[in-house]
Amino acid sequence: MAISRLPSAGFSITIRVSVTADASAIGRLTTSVGSSGAIVTALDVVDSDHTSVTVDLTCDTADSGHADQVVAALRELDGVNVRKVSDRTFLLHLGGKIEVTPKVALRNRDELSRAYTPGVARVCLAIAENPADARRLTIKRNAVAVVTDGSAVLGLGNIGPAAALPVMEGKAALFKRFGGVDAWPVVLDTQDTEEIISIVRAIAPAYGGINLEDIAAPRCFEIEARLRDLLDVPVFHDDQHGTAIVVLAALTNALRVVNKRLADVRVVVSGAGAAGTAIMKLLLRQGVGDIIASDRYGALHRGQADLNPAWQWLADNTNRDNYSGDLAGALRDADVFIGVSAPNLLTGDDIATMAKDAIVFALANPDPEVDPREARKHAAVVATGRSDQPNQINNVLAFPGVFRGMLDAHAEEFTDEMALAAARAIADVVGEERVNPTVIVPSVFDSRVAPAVAAAVRTAAQTPAPPPAADPGPADLPQIAAQTSANNPPLPH
Repeated sequence: MAISRLPSAGFSITIRVSVTADASAIGRLTTSVGSSGAIVTALDVVDSDHTSVTVDLTCDTADSGHADQVVAALRELDGVNVRKVSDRTFLLHLGGKIEVTPKVALRNRDELSRAYTPGVARVCLAIAENPADARRLTIKRNAVAVVTDGSAVLGLGNIGPAAALPVMEGKAALFKRFGGVDAWPVVLDTQDTEEIISIVRAIAPAYGGINLEDIAAPRCFEIEARLRDLLDVPVFHDDQHGTAIVVLAALTNALRVVNKRLADVRVVVSGAGAAGTAIMKLLLRQGVGDIIASDRYGALHRGQADLNPAWQWLADNTNRDNYSGDLAGALRDADVFIGVSAPNLLTGDDIATMAKDAIVFALANPDPEVDPREARKHAAVVATGRSDQPNQINNVLAFPGVFRGMLDAHAEEFTDEMALAAARAIADVVGEERVNPTVIVPSVFDSRVAPAVAAAVRTAAQTPAPPPAADPGPADLPQIAAQTSANNPPLPH
């Protein structure tokens, strides 16, 4: 059976089946599942008697419709009774994925008196006298708010705060697992920019950092910029900066594979939303040769009418030759394609028009901008956002270590220098001697990543930033390619 997507653990199901107890019974079950295009990952005997056996058959499927097809095929087998089907992803989410656990035992009156009344009053007064002590004496020392309005949830769009909560819970779990950071979802039932800014400002005293998540562009740019000015803790929009950091890390190693320099390459970015804009700004900050930004109306270029401020900045500061055509045209002779947009925009034939030893990062999830199998026929290095493909570009490589480093340094803001340091640290975990076309980023489970990123960010936080230079205007574009990372101007956030 042909299926459009590959099976993955994200659509894993467990089917409880009773089947007649003969020598070929189990083989018939697994053969049926395999013929349906699924992958058997476990088979456990639950019960048996002289005439029948009951098993739990676990398999990965491609999507919910494919799972239904697998179950239907089993029901058609003689002597088979499908008793129950469990979606393992839904089971994992029952009751939520995180909890609050006290760090003190509270086993007796003495401990209660110190943790709560009357002893806690002395700690409260100490913080009232010196508010900075909140970082030392409360959860603020290690706490991050994961804030969303549910307006731009990855792959799902504007689904609102309640539906976004499972994603924010997952984010909080990743913070703890990979960075030892205590994070908590804060889902807001408003998509009004001023209300979001006001609410986050009001809750900020409890947190050592704010992680903005899944807030639609262009509102996310103003919300982040305003909160950075208002708060004395780092504000980090992961859809922007986490993505940009990991993309720069991956591109650093991909360029090592093909023996090209960032200053010499032309990059085409599909998607000028939050992630795409941040990627392009960080690449400019690092000294990329040239970038063409493409969105639904084609390439952003100077002279284009009715651009919002974020797109106008990109039109003014990228696209040296002022190309104004479509995405496929922009790709001709380009060295790098980075997609953070929509599925199936390109074909293998489009990738074939790129420069020799092309690099393709097709990051739309769950379906990338181009089929990675087709892209690999023409590109030297291919990466996606999927966990079932080589070279997964995953923000979990960045944000736990970034916040660990900022919290440890008691940082009051997130800077471009921290982003660049984090990207270098991620790239260097792989190491120049180990990179190859299928290994340009470390595994998300590589225990070296978060500590390396945290150390790099902590050092960057404690190093005075260089004095700001003027932003480049359209007239300065021919000089951008010659700039190095040391003298590139800082870019607006």
